[in-house]
Amino acid sequence: MQTTETTTTGHALPVTTTFGFPEWEIQRYCGTCFGLIVRSMGFAKGIGAAFRTIAGGEVTQYTQLLEDSRRHAMDRMIENARLLGGNAVIGMRFDSSEIGESLTEIVAYGTAVVVGTPQA
Repeated sequence: MQTTETTTTGHALPVTTTFGFPEWEIQRYCGTCFGLIVRSMGFAKGIGAAFRTIAGGEVTQYTQLLEDSRRHAMDRMIENARLLGGNAVIGMRFDSSEIGESLTEIVAYGTAVVVGTPQA
């Protein structure tokens, strides 16, 4: 999957879950880049989510929390790739874990690279 992600600062950077871009040549590998965020649901939303789990169905509070967290982790990963000198990210993945009972950690990681158009 290849996308061009735009960070909250408005800067676009190509990101792919594969290990290369068919239309671009990888000119340099800059290293591993990552973005990490730890989030809490918060008391009020947690109460609403608890009631939803009893009733069944999608827990929209958690869905929104995870979507926002993944976006924020990707933004941080992209900024980290830029700091390493990259203009793209390959092999992007997400990972998550729980810290205690109320905290969720989301990390986006990949390899920062410099890409350019292939020489004809």
